[in-house]
Amino acid sequence: MFKKLSMAAIAVALSATSSLAATEVTWWHAMGGELGKKLEEIAQKFNESQSDYKVVPVFKGTYPETLTAAIAAFRAGQQPAIVQVFEVGTGTMMAAKGAVYPVYKLMADNKEPWDPKGFLAPVVGYYSDTEGNILSMPFNSSTPIMYYNKDVFQKAGLDPEVAPKTWAEVAAFGKKIVDSGAAACGFTISYAATWVGLENYSAIQNLPYGTLQNGFGGLKTEFKFNGPAQAKLWDNLKQWQDQKVFKYGGPGGGAETAPMFYAQQCAIYMGSSASRAGVINNAKNFKVGFAPLPYDDTVTKEPKNSIIGGATLWVLNGQKNAEVYKGAAKFFTYLSKPEVQADWHQFTGYLPITNAAYELGQKQGYYEKNPGSDIAIKQITRGTPSENSKGLRFGNLTQIRDIIDQQFEAVLSGKKSGQQALDDAAKQGNAMLREFEAANSN
Repeated sequence: MFKKLSMAAIAVALSATSSLAATEVTWWHAMGGELGKKLEEIAQKFNESQSDYKVVPVFKGTYPETLTAAIAAFRAGQQPAIVQVFEVGTGTMMAAKGAVYPVYKLMADNKEPWDPKGFLAPVVGYYSDTEGNILSMPFNSSTPIMYYNKDVFQKAGLDPEVAPKTWAEVAAFGKKIVDSGAAACGFTISYAATWVGLENYSAIQNLPYGTLQNGFGGLKTEFKFNGPAQAKLWDNLKQWQDQKVFKYGGPGGGAETAPMFYAQQCAIYMGSSASRAGVINNAKNFKVGFAPLPYDDTVTKEPKNSIIGGATLWVLNGQKNAEVYKGAAKFFTYLSKPEVQADWHQFTGYLPITNAAYELGQKQGYYEKNPGSDIAIKQITRGTPSENSKGLRFGNLTQIRDIIDQQFEAVLSGKKSGQQALDDAAKQGNAMLREFEAANSN
């Protein structure tokens, strides 16, 4: 009996020693709720798959809060090994001289497998430097799509299996829905002034958002999003609001936007593909349809690809223990596994960042069993990306988005025309670009 107890005690001691010996890799992230739980599950499964490293996820708040915290921590010499940064922070991270350990170099230095061709092309393009090297680890990439209430469509006399394809059709469908009394509003948009209503609108219509390939060509760029087509859309949204066809849910993602769709107040909701799980879970009393974002047929007959949202994982320099970086590289290899990516994609609605994960989903029959689940993939890989649809890369873009939100609200309140508001937003935004340029010039 004593011998058995002794052996058990030794086993426990060895287990504790092994646990203490594992090198910790701190991962700051911005995902709460169900997404946060799933993220923690991924980290836990990696930790269970080996005993040398332990990834420790730490929730740091919203995307802007997480980025701000990481910058402050780096200046104080207390930075995490990995930080999740949303796509609009890419320019800021790239300009942070000496702060970033590029992922392509991390993987090569630690002899981990790394094939950029294995990732979806739009993902690679957005997060690569001018030489084509991927700078951060793709993780949760999304793109906006259209969700619609099939039951409301039917009540309004519309075909529930046919979604509007153009902005004109969105307005016409919305008017019919409101006039019939099937719903109080036709449509609502998350990130109405920025990601969906300006950034993706410009990309899909193949309109420039800024000079120098939308910022990919360097810091000395200027905004060009104040074109006549974008101004017309803003004026139309004001008109549709007055007709109760469109309802604004607030700046940024708009806290009221998705709930208006869940409550069947608005029949159409344009939002992130990563909202899919939330939409399905909240649409308890109606059937949901999925479709690509509308295009403006007065501008183009061949819509381009939409652009990326979401975030990537950046590795920060300054860790004193080189083993931390080996652990980060091992973790990224694990994250890239088709089964890990397919599970994350299918659970959340984020894009499968690798071709292998998409192919695995096809083999599993996931897309056949879940109609509309591949809408985002087809939309973002539609055609060949142009300089206008590759994505955006501007410094201070988080703050500039705030300016654009304010100008959009001035249009909705009747204080400015779409052209005046966009001209003012471009002027203020260019001033912020010059500030960023001055702060990050050698």
